[in-house]
Amino acid sequence: MTTPDSTTVTPAAAAGRPALPAVMWALLFGNFVIGTGVMVVPGTLNEISESLQVSVTTAGQLITAGGVLMCIGAPALAAVVAGWDRRRLLVFSMVWYAVMHFACAFAPSFGWLLALRVLALVPPAVFTPQAAACVGLLVPPEQRGRAITFIFLGWSVASVLGMPMSALVGGTFGWRSAFAMIGAASLVAAIWVWRAMPDGVKPPALSLAAWKETFRSKALMTTVLVTVLYAAGQFVQFSYFAPYYKYKLGITPAELSLLFMWFGAFGLLGNVLMSRHVDRVGVDRAVMISIALMAVSLLVFPLGTTLMLAALISVPWALGCFSSNSAQQARLVAIAPALAAASVALNSSAMYAGQAIGAASGGWLIAEHGMESLHWAAFAGLVAAMAASALATRYARASR
Repeated sequence: MTTPDSTTVTPAAAAGRPALPAVMWALLFGNFVIGTGVMVVPGTLNEISESLQVSVTTAGQLITAGGVLMCIGAPALAAVVAGWDRRRLLVFSMVWYAVMHFACAFAPSFGWLLALRVLALVPPAVFTPQAAACVGLLVPPEQRGRAITFIFLGWSVASVLGMPMSALVGGTFGWRSAFAMIGAASLVAAIWVWRAMPDGVKPPALSLAAWKETFRSKALMTTVLVTVLYAAGQFVQFSYFAPYYKYKLGITPAELSLLFMWFGAFGLLGNVLMSRHVDRVGVDRAVMISIALMAVSLLVFPLGTTLMLAALISVPWALGCFSSNSAQQARLVAIAPALAAASVALNSSAMYAGQAIGAASGGWLIAEHGMESLHWAAFAGLVAAMAASALATRYARASR
C-alpha cells in the first residue's frame, strides 16, 4: 500500500524539486474521470436532443440541474463527511459515479435521464473538493500549491481526451455509449484510489465557528464570487458549443471531437504552465491573467467563421479555462490555510453554481435572441470576474 511518503520519479525530481507522492496520480486520474463525466453532456448535447426528441435548450437543463445539485452539495456534503476516512470516501464516490452513469445510459426518457443525471453528479460535489482538502495531509507545506494544481490537471486532461472522446463516441455510437464509457472509467478510478490512498487521512472537521469565519472573510468570499462570475460567463457559451457550431458551421461529430481536443490540449498546456509558475507569478496575478485570456476569446468569438478560425480564437480561452480554477484553489488555501476545507468546498460550489447560471442564461438567450447573443453575455461575465478579482486581492492584502 502507498503511504504519504511514497514517491515516484518525476521530471520535477530530476530537476531538483522534490517529487510529489504517488497518490497524487490517483487523485489526478479521479479528477480526470470526474471532469469527463461533468462535461459529457455539452459534448453529446446534439445526440441527446435528437435521441430523446427534446429541444437543445431543454436538453441544456441537464447542465443547469446538475450544476444546482453540485452547487448545493459541495458545502453541504463537506460538513456531512467531515469525519470520514478519505480513502473510503473517495472510493465510494467513484463507485457511485460508475453506477449512476450506467443507469443514465439506460434511461428510457428525458425525464428519467434528468433525475438520474442529478443523482450522478453527487460525486463531483465530493471528490474534487475533498481530494484538494486532504492534499495538506499528504505533502509538506512547501509543495501544497504545486500538489493542488497538479491534481487539477485531471480536469485539463479530461478536456483534452475525455470530452473529445465522449463527443466522438456519442456522435458515432450514441450518447448512451458515452455515458457507459464514463461508468467503466469510474470503476478503474475507484480501484486506483483504493490502492494508492493511505488509510487514516482525515482532515480536521471544521467547527461551526470556522464556517462562520469563512463566510465572514471578505477576501475568501470575494474570491469565491470571482469563480461564480467567470464560470457563469464561460458556460453561457460553452454549454452550447455543440449546437452553436452545428448551426454556424455545420460541424460533424468528428470535427467537433477534434475541436474539443484542440481546446483541451491548450487547456492542459495552460494548467501545466500554471502548475509550474503559480508560486513565482503569484496567485492573484495568475488568476487575473487567466480570466483576461478567456475574455479575449469571447470578445472576438463571432470571427470564428471557419473551423480553423474557430480553433485559433479558442486558444486564449483554453489557456485560461482550467488554469484559472487551479489558481483559485491555491489562492484560497494561501489566504486561510486553516479554512481550506470550507473555502475549497465553497469554491467548487461556486464553479457549479456558475455552470448552472451560465447554462440557464444561455438557453434563455438562444430562445429569445438566438445563438449570436451568447458571446456578449459571456464576455460581460468575465469582465465582472476581473473586477471582483481585483477587489479580492485588495481584501486579501488588507487581512494579512
